[in-house]
Amino acid sequence: MYVVVNRIRVEPGRGEEFAAAFAESMSHLEGVDGLRRSTLLAPSSPDGEFMSTMEFDTRDHFHAWVRSDSFARSHAAVVDAEVVSANAVETYDLHTEV
Repeated sequence: MYVVVNRIRVEPGRGEEFAAAFAESMSHLEGVDGLRRSTLLAPSSPDGEFMSTMEFDTRDHFHAWVRSDSFARSHAAVVDAEVVSANAVETYDLHTEV
């Protein structure tokens, strides 16, 4: 399994707005080949980051999605630049699962 994690720093007081827009953007993920699961994790502290996770069958499935219309639609206008102040994408290969 190939896991993509996007750490997203949201401006203070804009978390609800961001989460609602992000949830709407996730509607474009229906039927993406090789996508097992996509989540948005909300910070448990006011100064924490949101984390988006996506689990794909393979790295190739992820890269195919990045080149797809689904990717373009899901990223079309999630939120404006005034809401998200920074983000960082990291990728992982699943090592161990229980």
